[in-house]
Amino acid sequence: QVQLVESGGGLVQAGGSLRLSCAASGRTFRNYAMGWFRQAPGKEREFVAAVTKSGGSTVYADSVKGRFTISRDNAKNTVDLQMNSLKAEDTAIYYCAAALAFPLQRVGAYDYWGQGAQVTVSS
Repeated sequence: QVQLVESGGGLVQAGGSLRLSCAASGRTFRNYAMGWFRQAPGKEREFVAAVTKSGGSTVYADSVKGRFTISRDNAKNTVDLQMNSLKAEDTAIYYCAAALAFPLQRVGAYDYWGQGAQVTVSS
């Protein structure tokens, strides 16, 4: 089992940057691909970015490509999301998740979820 805890959310002005971090418990972290999703009020949870078990491959939603970067450190059991050039439409609760299945863009591929971190971008 994997427990996930996000940190680093907050309020930032449009054009600014934030870095989210997700800390995982358990010795099996390296067996899971990791993803970030987000959910804005009144909307469905949507895929943001994912990284494979080794960290060798990443995938991004078109809406964040070129602005966000996902990375993981298997020695520290962490996965981060660096968010640059933030826009008001990036405002949402951001969730970290762990997956054994594919495709990584699907919510259903993920077995474990964190509690979420609020990101608010003011315009």
